[in-house]
Amino acid sequence: MPRKSTRLTFAVLATGAGVFSMLQSLIAPALPTVQHALHTSQSTATWVMTAYLLSASVFTPILGRVGDLIGKKRTLVSVLVVVALGCLLAALAPNIGVLIVARVVQGIGGALFPLSFGIIRDEFDASRVSGSISNLSAVIAAGGGVGIVAAGPIVSALNYRWLFWIPVAVVAVTTLIALRYVPESPNRAEGKVNWLGAGLLSAWLVALLLPLSQASVWGWGSGRVIGLFAAAVVLFALWLLAEARSRTPLIDLRVMRLPAVWTTNTAALLFGAGMYALWSFLPGFVQTPSAAGYGFGASVTASGLLMLPMLVAMFVSGILSGRLEPAVGAKSLLTTGAALGALALGMLALWHDAQWQVALVSGVFGLGIGLAFASMANLIVGSVPASQTGAATGMNANIRTIGGSIGAALTSVLVTGHLQPSGLPYESGYTHGFALLAALCLAAALAALLVPTRARGLSGSLRAATDPSGDLSTDLSKTAEPNPAPMASGPRG
Repeated sequence: MPRKSTRLTFAVLATGAGVFSMLQSLIAPALPTVQHALHTSQSTATWVMTAYLLSASVFTPILGRVGDLIGKKRTLVSVLVVVALGCLLAALAPNIGVLIVARVVQGIGGALFPLSFGIIRDEFDASRVSGSISNLSAVIAAGGGVGIVAAGPIVSALNYRWLFWIPVAVVAVTTLIALRYVPESPNRAEGKVNWLGAGLLSAWLVALLLPLSQASVWGWGSGRVIGLFAAAVVLFALWLLAEARSRTPLIDLRVMRLPAVWTTNTAALLFGAGMYALWSFLPGFVQTPSAAGYGFGASVTASGLLMLPMLVAMFVSGILSGRLEPAVGAKSLLTTGAALGALALGMLALWHDAQWQVALVSGVFGLGIGLAFASMANLIVGSVPASQTGAATGMNANIRTIGGSIGAALTSVLVTGHLQPSGLPYESGYTHGFALLAALCLAAALAALLVPTRARGLSGSLRAATDPSGDLSTDLSKTAEPNPAPMASGPRG
């Protein structure tokens, strides 16, 4: 049985991961306010989001692997401390430069996702792992929605600095509870951090994500964008070579080739493109003055309230997915979630003339997010050796982020590529953008259909999961999505 209260452990993990997820979206609606308050330009203010994105992308898989090696609780507590310091620095930031640095520090908290999933796998009874991962995924998904909904009221009632003061208090208390009550996971991977692999991973991620996030400012045909994309390709190839030759790779490529892993990651890339892009552009759509021929001229608070059905739906469906998965399987839930996302975005492309239509679409998309997030996490955790849980789930979260950057960049081209004399986008730009995102979510559903459903060669995964050396000598590439049984391979505490 677990050595500590699993309820308290789950509460700590959910609070930490939920706050980080909220920080991803909390500042986005307040960027104009931040720009005005810190006397900076719009292009500079966007680095508040870009710096966070790049930092999280770099640190999520690296610290997930560090947790596998030195202990997940130790790494979790350290990351929580860093997030609290990052929020404190942001709350006190006297200028935009300091705020951007603070957001880089906060981005380190991306490691909370893989560390939390790993602790659940190590510490919870096997019968509760799937449901707990689904519940945590629901909290993570809902956290992003909370950020969008809560930003307006917080800024209106207080000021934008309270977007960081509140997380400081919450994360500080969470850190103290984690230090006292969360048990240290007994599962450890052998070896050490492959710093060459970590450096190359960081380099190609930055080279890929930076031009995607800044192309609208720099220009898609600019030398910086083309050069960085070329560098990303070269660095990615070097990273693959370094990882393949390393005895202790940061990301074991054999694990990434598992059928259940690569198909789930493909679906994550495509679904992430639709989800994050919708979060980025739907508030702008509803805030557009009706004089443009569309939009509702909504305030930041009102636009957040239109996203409230999404928040409620994603949380409810995420919780329910834990109950549904034993009956229908994670593959079916992922396929359904992605299909609901495609349906919602298709509806939005066709019907967006009334606020109730936007609210309805928001709710349907929220159902899809809850199902997809929970099932992705369960598919990854249930398919990889225990010693690779942190790295594998960290890469899955990273791949969703990469997809989001691609989706946002493509949508930005459609929305801002042709503007009205007033400077506002044409309605057709949004319509085409939403249609593109619908197609990406539909492609995610098709990718989910490729996820294997039967466990073949399961004993190989079990041996790899329980082998204290962490040596993946078994040919894991033949392993399909396991049944709930493999989760019993990790100690229950």
